Amino acid sequence: MNVTIDTLGPADVARAAERLAGYVRRTPLLPGLASPGRLLPDCSLLLKAEHLQHGGSFKVRGAANAVLALGADRIVTGSSGNHGIALARLAAPLGVQVTVVMAAGASAAKAALIRALGGRIVSVPGGVAERDRRARELAGETGAVLVPSSDHELVVAGQGTVGAEVLAEVPDVETLYVPTGGGGLLAGVCLAAHGHRVRVVGVEPAATPRYARSLAAGRPVRLPPSDTVADGLRAQQPGTVTFPLVRDRVDDLIAVSDAEILAAAAFLRRLGIEAEPTGAVALAGALRAGRGTGRAVAIVSGGNSTAALTAAAATEPLLEEIS
Repeated sequence: MNVTIDTLGPADVARAAERLAGYVRRTPLLPGLASPGRLLPDCSLLLKAEHLQHGGSFKVRGAANAVLALGADRIVTGSSGNHGIALARLAAPLGVQVTVVMAAGASAAKAALIRALGGRIVSVPGGVAERDRRARELAGETGAVLVPSSDHELVVAGQGTVGAEVLAEVPDVETLYVPTGGGGLLAGVCLAAHGHRVRVVGVEPAATPRYARSLAAGRPVRLPPSDTVADGLRAQQPGTVTFPLVRDRVDDLIAVSDAEILAAAAFLRRLGIEAEPTGAVALAGALRAGRGTGRAVAIVSGGNSTAALTAAAATEPLLEEIS
């Protein structure tokens, strides 16, 4: 199915918002850089605080929308960590069994929290492509439902509620900066922004500009595995659901280096915001864009730092890892 703005739209985001009531937190918009600002003169920048979301990231939105809509009792996914955390956190109260496939180099602290929450881990060599391939195989072998971390209509619609909240609270926002890996959040924001005049800007790690390369080629392009410090944005190619949605609506893509990502994370800490490197990518893009006019919002997508994850895992009973 070739999913486009015409087949999946703002109404799907609205339905997701209704479904998610009681499962997700409506996160605040925090002051970031106000005019006159030292780093972004003549621009008022707000920060969408998804690091304060249940489970420490926006991922709970898409995960909950899929879990609640599908009604499955067994779920398999491939995840760098935050999507797996979101699914495991949701699954236990609902009696759902969750297996999370993680690639080599994935965060050990995120894997530990998934196990502590009751999820089962399968580790595979290689990168995100190998991870997702094994997740598809496991779903087929076991009869479990596959809930990808980004490339699924329900996941995308759930992530779109981030954009819908921003647009409801700041209807005059002119630019929305979105961290971009597999593209579920960017595609969801594109859905929510359909019919609005806001500029949607995806921000990718320079080491993995899969959307920039794919849009230039006119088709999804697979890149080699990446070791970018933004571990949640290591997807190697756009998905079949996410790519056309981004292609049809995104206004710009910005690439940021690991040094810029870490600098943005440090800047957030000075503002009292503890974000993981992935969570600082959108701000890094806003800083790279520099001088501008009008109001902008950057999504702080996650706060699952190693320290935060270790503390969270310590409060849960550990289960045995499977291989």
